[in-house]
Amino acid sequence: LSDTKEYHIGKYGRMRRAYLKEYRPAIYSTLLLTEKLFSHLSEIDAACKTRLDIIEAEMMRQEGVTEALKAADQMEWVRRRNSIHSRAEEIVLHELVYAE
Repeated sequence: LSDTKEYHIGKYGRMRRAYLKEYRPAIYSTLLLTEKLFSHLSEIDAACKTRLDIIEAEMMRQEGVTEALKAADQMEWVRRRNSIHSRAEEIVLHELVYAE
């Protein structure tokens, strides 16, 4: 158990905990009482980060957000990169954090 405690629950794990506490109190209580809450939250957090990386990489490829663009027009690259991150995060939140 000491190994699992080393993982600090990140942004998505905290968002999942808040969602469960607020909108799914029965699930939250069950996870808490069965001592599965921490592992559930760390699993969600890790899954979100992995999924986010996959979605962002695919969107960057589809939209031509490349190192060449970064070299040619850094501000445009940052603008597009931020847009991609926001859209990808929205997908991840609906798929994993706010899922049933």
